[in-house]
Amino acid sequence: MKIRKGDEVIVIAGKDKGATGKVLRVIPREERVVVEGVNLITKNIKADQQRAGKESGRVTVEAPLHVSNVAIVEDGKPARVGYRTNDDGTKVRISRRSGKEI
Repeated sequence: MKIRKGDEVIVIAGKDKGATGKVLRVIPREERVVVEGVNLITKNIKADQQRAGKESGRVTVEAPLHVSNVAIVEDGKPARVGYRTNDDGTKVRISRRSGKEI
């Protein structure tokens, strides 16, 4: 996957189109990412007697998005990600928009 944890991304499709945020978690097997403040859902939580202080109620959390619905942000605009091999043989991610390293 070309998107990694900690990347700043923009949503390019879906109900949150245009929203930006930081990638909190990447799920490569399902090709999904969790973005901070995007695709919020409400979960009902049961009280837990095992852990003291855990009350029941409704909690708002981020749900995973498919990786094809997000793009890396560069200068406020979406950019595609490519790869290049450096002179020393290391593989680095580059922006297809400008050619700079990410």
